[in-house]
Amino acid sequence: MDVDTTLDEGLYSRQLYVLGHEAMKKMGNSNVLIVGLKGLGVEIAKNVVLAGVKSVALYDPAPVKLSDLSTQFFLKEEDIGKPRAASTAPRLAELNQYVPIHVLEGDLTIEKIKNYQVVVLTETTLERQLEINDFTHKNGISFISTNVRGLFGTVFNDFGENFVVNDTTGENPLTGMIAAVSKEIDGVVTCLDETRHGLEDGEYVTFSEINGMVELNNCEPRKIRVLGPYTFSIGDTSNFGDYISGGTFTQVKQPKTLSFKSLRKALKEPEYLVSDWAKFERLPHLHIGFQALSKFTDKHGSLPRPRNESDANEVFKLANSINDQLEEKVELDEKIIKQLAYGAAGDLSPMIAVIGGFVAQEVLKACSGKFHPIYQFFYFDSLESLPTNITLTEESCRPIGSRYDGQIAVFGKEFQDKIANFKEFLVGAGAIGCEMLKNWAMMGLGTGEKGHIHITDMDTIEKSNLNRQFLFRPDDVGKLKSATAAAAIGKMNPDTKGKIISHEDRVGVETENVYNDDFFESLDGVTNALDNVDARKYMDRRCVYFRKPLLESGTLGTKGNTQVVIPYLTESYSSSQDPPEKSIPLCTLKNFPNAIEHTIQWARELFEVLFKQPAENVNLYLSQPNFIESTMKQGVNQKETLEGIKNFLVTAKPLSFDECITWARLRFEESFNNNIQQLLFNFPKDSVTSSGTLFWSGPKRAPTPAIFDPENETHLDFIITAANLHAFNYGLKGETNREYFKRVVSNVIVPEFTPKQGVKIQIQENETIQQTSANEQELQDIIASLPPPSTLAGYRLIPVEFEKDDDTNFHIDFITAASNLRANNYAIQPADRHKTKFIAGKIIPAIATTTALVTGLVCLELYKIIDGKNKVEDYKNGFVNLALPFFGFSEPVAMPKFKYHETEWSLWDRFDIEGDLTLQEFLDYFATNHKLEITMLSCGVSMLYSFFLQGKKKEERKNMKISSLVELISKKPIPPHVKALTLEMCVNDRDGEDVESLENESTSFNIGLRNLL
Repeated sequence: MDVDTTLDEGLYSRQLYVLGHEAMKKMGNSNVLIVGLKGLGVEIAKNVVLAGVKSVALYDPAPVKLSDLSTQFFLKEEDIGKPRAASTAPRLAELNQYVPIHVLEGDLTIEKIKNYQVVVLTETTLERQLEINDFTHKNGISFISTNVRGLFGTVFNDFGENFVVNDTTGENPLTGMIAAVSKEIDGVVTCLDETRHGLEDGEYVTFSEINGMVELNNCEPRKIRVLGPYTFSIGDTSNFGDYISGGTFTQVKQPKTLSFKSLRKALKEPEYLVSDWAKFERLPHLHIGFQALSKFTDKHGSLPRPRNESDANEVFKLANSINDQLEEKVELDEKIIKQLAYGAAGDLSPMIAVIGGFVAQEVLKACSGKFHPIYQFFYFDSLESLPTNITLTEESCRPIGSRYDGQIAVFGKEFQDKIANFKEFLVGAGAIGCEMLKNWAMMGLGTGEKGHIHITDMDTIEKSNLNRQFLFRPDDVGKLKSATAAAAIGKMNPDTKGKIISHEDRVGVETENVYNDDFFESLDGVTNALDNVDARKYMDRRCVYFRKPLLESGTLGTKGNTQVVIPYLTESYSSSQDPPEKSIPLCTLKNFPNAIEHTIQWARELFEVLFKQPAENVNLYLSQPNFIESTMKQGVNQKETLEGIKNFLVTAKPLSFDECITWARLRFEESFNNNIQQLLFNFPKDSVTSSGTLFWSGPKRAPTPAIFDPENETHLDFIITAANLHAFNYGLKGETNREYFKRVVSNVIVPEFTPKQGVKIQIQENETIQQTSANEQELQDIIASLPPPSTLAGYRLIPVEFEKDDDTNFHIDFITAASNLRANNYAIQPADRHKTKFIAGKIIPAIATTTALVTGLVCLELYKIIDGKNKVEDYKNGFVNLALPFFGFSEPVAMPKFKYHETEWSLWDRFDIEGDLTLQEFLDYFATNHKLEITMLSCGVSMLYSFFLQGKKKEERKNMKISSLVELISKKPIPPHVKALTLEMCVNDRDGEDVESLENESTSFNIGLRNLL
């Protein structure tokens, strides 16, 4: 991507929120060379091209082999015998029109290497790595060497002796409000209302808006020393003025300079990034083991044969000879070195995805200086993914002339057959879904006679998807994701044709006729690739009910997580949950904003209030005969709703675009002047509280009314966007000529505002303002003034449906202008359109590198599920942050166990009862067979029975069939596809006590009432 080319924010929108414009521009100046185009090289290239560097050059003249198809997803069988790089380049180029792809021909000379800012070596001998790195280290070229050998991966970074990292974490700078600053040799800053500052020793801060000690405002960054969670010191303040009030601190990120050692030196003095603290002791063994593999390859011209004991022994012998030459010798683990040798010839798509995603992010770090690179060696393994229920031998791992030989080399032919005959359901075909399908295609998942893959996604492809959903191309925009992804996978691996069944249904209660009992019972597992918690929880409930393993994952920028849910082993996805997002108090939003996030949220709600809700209410009034009657029952919102209809149908109904401009000008005055005047009338700037402190202090900023100025860009932006959106409501043609707006708006007569007495304003979050009910006569007068719907037959307004990704529809532009006007009211730093879009659109930042890595980790767990591993410690939940970089792995949380009488049970257990019993038969069944007295019984939200139910109703219910009872109380029939009902009950044990969970809370049991029909 040439920096002279305008950055395509439509394509890069999600990535921009991860990297930022500056980093993207630096990437646009960087040429990258990738050597070796087997699976790992092409995975790195794919992610780097999607990210948008200036250009990518490929070098790999070796001919394509059938075994390359194990992981090289751009190659096809017809490419066998052709040069790898030349066959790959045109397909790689399809991913991003802004990134030219070049193929280097002939020998890879130093002269060719010097043209690149970053050089990445894969499938390169150690001697050649050393030779090339000697040159790159001297000439300021960033160097990365990496390889994947079976279930082991290695990465080495050398970014030079003076590599500057501009932002080590990518997190937003911390900021906070100040309660006090002491005046002394080592001044102490105290945060407001005991709010934690979150800073660490040695970080830097600057200040703004301090009253009194003004010398700190916009000062040079000051190094801090943390004194406690709410206080920190900032050095000498003894000569400054006395602190009076107010102020905020803002963290100032400092560049960090790293000095990398060359590969030649680092081999002898290795420093490691730990990928898994449970395997910390393996790092020096793998460091030596990979060098031994290289020596073996140099000697024999090939990697060790799969599971060949003689070759493995030789690798271990070579490792010992390397170890003998070290000053600090390692007591080598023979088992680890031999395992490395056994599978070294193997090529696994999940491992390629993990290391390829990781290395691609390192390339972007080298280009941009954004985020902290690894220093300097990284070793990763997933030995626990090896099957334990199959005996691996040299014979079973021998190549068979198959595209899956790279996988067979590690797992054997028998396990390959299990992979092929597995039946999986993928929910979602977005970024994670695309990567998952690619890995599955390379693995051959579901390609056997008994295997298949179901995939569902109701969404269509958008332009912004192309930056990370690599199965899609520009011509696919507007098509359904699931069908398009399935077709793309069919081209990638013909074995998948007819084995991937695509659906376009949202998963939920409404589609249980599609994803019914037979559907779930036919599956071996479920993988979520979803972007919302509600759908995840729903799929979790279905997996628990049908006792199917669930693989869960998610990404947020450079962060990612994976979770494994295994029946009868682990807790479910819903067993734990993240704390809810911190919401903005209503009083802060309406009257006392102190951060740009507050004004953006306010502007987003204003958008709905002005351009959507009134138009919808007008349409309801015109189309629903009982609308007035139902509105009159609403209570406090009656008058507001009716007045909105009157304004949009009568009072403010525009007949021309000029009238839309007038309307917008009056809205400006109301929102940014009149309402502020009213607030200051209620609470003048010198107001004091009952305790004698200034009302406008701490988080409360005293606002200033805006005086409209047509020459002010933001003022005019509000008028232009508001007028055009108002015109859209009425189907009028809009206008954008700024001079035209200035002429019209200069003639608008704006009524003078006089603040009103008795207006109540909410001050505290928990304060309730008593709303005054509208006078009945007032309401009737408004209703009488409305034109009868019969006189406007067929007339409708057009509500504005918020759409963040259309840059021509004025939506984000209106919110940006409104937010910044309100920010100016309250002296808050305004935000640009990019940041406003991110917050108002609730955009989830995303980048292809994280997605690739996370899906790789998920597929390494899928191997374990296919093998049928049955211990919690066999599985791993993963947590990564590529910015730091950080890897964390833990065992899944074991399922909690409960007990009634002598019987132990968990969330995976339920009572399965055949047939449709009466309620009395149901109660008797549990009393007789389980010594449990049912005190409450429910089905969904319907309460079927409770101990406090009295009289005739209780007896009538006892004689009814459960299915009839459910239909009676829910007031809807049981759908024909439902073969079983899920009931929940609370019970007393034989001693008359509530059966309790481990947390001593009343517990409801699940009952499956099956075969009703």
